[in-house]
Amino acid sequence: MSENQDPHVPTSGSAREESRDESRQREGTRKFVYDFTEGNKDLKHLLGGKGANLAEMTNLGLPVPPGFTITTEACNIYLDSGTEPPALRDEVSAHLDALERKMGKRLGQADDPLLVSVRSGAKFSMPGMMETVLNVGLSDGCVEGLAEQAGDERFAWDSYRRLIQMFGKTVLGVDGDLFEDALEEAKRAKGAATDVDLAAGDLRKLVERFKKIVSREAGRDFPQDPREQLDLAIRSVFESWNTDRAKLYRRQERIPGDLGTAVTVCSMVFGNLGPDSGTGVAFTRDPASGHQGVYGDYLQNAQGEDVVAGIRNTVPLAELATIDKTSYDRLLAIMETLETHYRDLCDIEFTIEGGQLWMLQTRVGKRTAGAAFRIATQLVDQGLIDEAEALQRVNGAQLAQLMFPRFDEEAERELLGRGIAASPGAAVGKAVFDSYTAIKWSRSGEKVILIRRETNPDDLEGMIAAEGILTSRGGKTSHAAVVARGMGKTCVCGAEELEVDTKARRLTVGERVVEEGDTVSVDGSTGRVYLGEVPVVPSPVVEYFEGRMHAGADDADELVEAVHRMMAYADRRRRLRVRANADNAEDALRARRFGAQGIGLCRTEHMFLGERRELVEKLILAHTDEEREVALGALMPLQKQDFVELFEAMDGLPVTVRLLDPPLHEFLPDITELSVRVALAEARKDHNENDLRLLQAVHKLHEQNPMLGLRGVRLGLVIPGLFAMQVRAIAEAAAERKNAKGDPRAEIMIPLVGTVQELELVRDEAEQVIAEVERATGTELKLALGTMIELPRAALTAGQIAEAAEFFSFGTNDLTQTVWGFSRDDVEASFFTAYLEKGIFGVSPFETIDRDGVGSLVRSAVEAGRATRPGLKLGVCGEHGGDPDSVHFFHEVGLDYVSCSPFRIPVARLEAGRAAARSQGGDAR
Repeated sequence: MSENQDPHVPTSGSAREESRDESRQREGTRKFVYDFTEGNKDLKHLLGGKGANLAEMTNLGLPVPPGFTITTEACNIYLDSGTEPPALRDEVSAHLDALERKMGKRLGQADDPLLVSVRSGAKFSMPGMMETVLNVGLSDGCVEGLAEQAGDERFAWDSYRRLIQMFGKTVLGVDGDLFEDALEEAKRAKGAATDVDLAAGDLRKLVERFKKIVSREAGRDFPQDPREQLDLAIRSVFESWNTDRAKLYRRQERIPGDLGTAVTVCSMVFGNLGPDSGTGVAFTRDPASGHQGVYGDYLQNAQGEDVVAGIRNTVPLAELATIDKTSYDRLLAIMETLETHYRDLCDIEFTIEGGQLWMLQTRVGKRTAGAAFRIATQLVDQGLIDEAEALQRVNGAQLAQLMFPRFDEEAERELLGRGIAASPGAAVGKAVFDSYTAIKWSRSGEKVILIRRETNPDDLEGMIAAEGILTSRGGKTSHAAVVARGMGKTCVCGAEELEVDTKARRLTVGERVVEEGDTVSVDGSTGRVYLGEVPVVPSPVVEYFEGRMHAGADDADELVEAVHRMMAYADRRRRLRVRANADNAEDALRARRFGAQGIGLCRTEHMFLGERRELVEKLILAHTDEEREVALGALMPLQKQDFVELFEAMDGLPVTVRLLDPPLHEFLPDITELSVRVALAEARKDHNENDLRLLQAVHKLHEQNPMLGLRGVRLGLVIPGLFAMQVRAIAEAAAERKNAKGDPRAEIMIPLVGTVQELELVRDEAEQVIAEVERATGTELKLALGTMIELPRAALTAGQIAEAAEFFSFGTNDLTQTVWGFSRDDVEASFFTAYLEKGIFGVSPFETIDRDGVGSLVRSAVEAGRATRPGLKLGVCGEHGGDPDSVHFFHEVGLDYVSCSPFRIPVARLEAGRAAARSQGGDAR
C-alpha cells in the first residue's frame, strides 16, 4: 500500500477477538521468525514495512546487513497475553545462531562481538512513534574487543554509551534528559562543541556515569548478558505499539489498533567509525515538490539516530559526491533500482562503514499533496505505472488540501488560540459577532470573520458573507463545520480557550481582548487562530476548477497540469456520477464548473430563511384557511423564481428538490426571548395581542427533541397546502423553462418517510398538482417522485417504499443519528473525543460512513429497493457523499451517484475514479 493511500478503519472488537482465538489455535504450527532471505515486500502485514522491505532489498541483491524479523503475530500474542509465544525463544535462538555463523562472530564474544539493532516496523509507516535500540550485545566484557577489532577505542566507547543511553530510556524507562544532561556536562568539561569532540577517555567516564544513572533510576544494573539485552529490547519494541504517542498517531492516521508491530533484528554496521563512515537519508524524488533529483541528508561519523535527533547539522546528500564519490555513485544506482522496482518515490536510510555502503531501510516515501500528484503523472510518463495505478497514488484528502488557500509560512504571526481544524483554508477579516453585522460590513466591502459560540441556521447569511467562521464550541461535523465545508469556507470550531461574549462583542484569551472590528486570521487547516492579518497565498487548483486557469496554457502551473490529468483519469474510469448539494443558482453554477452532473439535494428550507422566515412563521401559525392561503400565496412566486433560476443554471442536468424539512423550531421565535418580551410588555401594561397569540402558539408547538418531531413528510401532512405549494412552484418553474426551450430535469424528493403510506399520500397530492400545471400550461412534464431514506424503518422496509418511489436518496446524516441514537451537535462536544481516545471509534461516524451499522442498512435497502423496482435510481446526499472512504463504499454497494457540497465535487470525482480503478484491478499497494 502506498504511504498516501486511504487510511483504514479499525476492525471491530469482536473481529479482533476472533482473530486472536484463531491465532491461539494455530500457534503450534505458525512461524514467528523470518530470515531476511525468506520474506518479500508483499508480507507487510506479517513482517511490517521495515522487515518486508529489507527482505525485498536482500532478494534484489542489494547490500543489506544480514538479520531476521519477528512477526506482528508474535507481537499481538504478547500484547494479548502478557508473554511471548512459547515457540518464539527457540525460533529467535535458531535464527541468531544462523546469523552468528554467517557473520563469523557471536553476540557478546569477548574478542570480536556481534552487535545487532532491534527496530520496530508496522504494516503502515509510523515514523518515530515506536522504539529502536542500537548496539545490542555490547557489554563490559566485550567493549575492549570491539575497540581492538575496529582499531578505534573511541568508536567502541561511543557505541557503548549509545547503547546504555538508548536501552536505559527505551527499555528500562529512565528519563532520557538525565543522559542528555550528563552528556552536555561532559562536553562542557572538555570544552567540546559536539559529542564527536569527546575522546575515548571522556566516553569511558561517560559510560560509567550512564551505568550509575541506570542503577539509580531503574533499580537494577545495566544488563551485561547480551541475550538478556536482546530479549528485553524485543519486548520493549512490542510494548511500544501501545504507547500514548503511537496510539495518538494511529487515531490521527486511521491505522487499525490491532495490527501490531514486527521487530527486525539486524547485524550492526557502523557509521561512527571515523571520517570515512557516516549515515544518511535519501529520497529518489523531492518529497516536498515531487521533482526529480538528488534529495537527502548525510552526516559523517555518525549513527542513524544522530540524523533523526538533529544533534549535529547534516550536509546535503549531493555533498557526499565530494566526500566519498564511490559510495555516492553506488547509492545513486541503488536509488534508481529501488524506484524502478517499487515504481514510486522511495525513502531510503543508509550507512557507510569504512567506505562500504549498506542499505538499512527503504519504503514508499511520504510526500506532500502537491508532490503526490506530480509524481503520479511523472511515473505514468516514464511508463512505470498506468492510469489505474496512478489513481491509487493520490487521494481526495490531498486534493482538498491543494484547493484551499494557505497562509504564507514565512510571515510573522501572533497566536491567539487553537481549535478543531473543521474546514481547511486560510481566512483573514475583521471580527464580527453576529450575522447582521457580518452581512452589513461585507456589503460595505469589508472582509469579516464571523465569531460565535456556535452557529445555527439563522447564521447562514452571515456565514455566506464571512471569509471564515470561528466558534468556541462544536466539532468537525457541527453546524458551523458542515455548512462551512459545503461553501468552501474556512472554519475553526471548538476553540475552547477563546471566551466569546456576543453581547459585549468581544472574545478574550487570558488577558488579551479582541474587540469587534479587530483583524484576526483563521487557519482551518491547522485549527490555529492568529491576531492581526497573516498574508495568504491563493490556490491555483481552485482557479483551475473555476475555469480561470487552463491546464494546457503555455504558462500553466505544473501542479495544475498534474491535477488536470489525474481528474481526467478519474472521470474516464468512474461509474458513480457526482452531483452537488446546492440551494441556489450561484452555488449550482459553481458546482457545474467543478464538474457536477446535477443537483442531488436542493434543501428548500434554506430558501425560507432571512426575510422569508416571517412568511413561513405565518403559515405555521395560521388559524384559518384564509390566513394559510395568504401565506402560501406570498411564498409561491418566491419559490417558483428560486426554481426557475436553479433549473436554468443546471439546464440539461437532474435537479433533486427536497420538500421542506426543517426542525419546526427553526421557523418559530425563540421561546425564551418571546416569553421575556411578553413579560416585560405586561409589566409596562403595554399588551401586544400578536405577541401573546404568538407565545401561545409557540408553547403549543414547542418540542423537546425537534430533530425527531414535526418535520419532513410529517410537516407536509399536518400543514395543508405546504407541499402542494412547493410542488406547484417546481412544476410551474419546469414548465416555464421548457417553454423557453430549456431542458429542466426536476426530481421531487419527499423527506423523512418512515412508511410507504406517508409517501403514497404526498405522492397522490403531488401528482394531482403536476397534472393541473400540465393542463394549465399545455406542457408535458416528466417529474420523478422519490424519497429520502434517512430513518432505519425506511431502510428496513425499502422494498415496500420502492413501490411508490422512482428513486431513493440516502440521507446518511440523519440515518447516522437515528441508527446510533446520537444528536450530532450534542455528542461531538460531550463524549466523541473520549470515544476516539478509547478506540471505540477509529473515526467519527458522521465523518466516514459506519459500514457495519449504517452501511449495512444502506446495502440492504439497495437490494430490497431494486428487487421491487429494478430500475430504481439510487444516490446519497448526506455529508458522506464527499468523504473519500465513504465514496468507495457507495461504489461497492452499487449506488448511481453521490451528492456533496460544491467544493467537495472534485474530491468525489477523484475518489469515484479511484474506487472504479481499484475494483477493476488497479494497483492498491
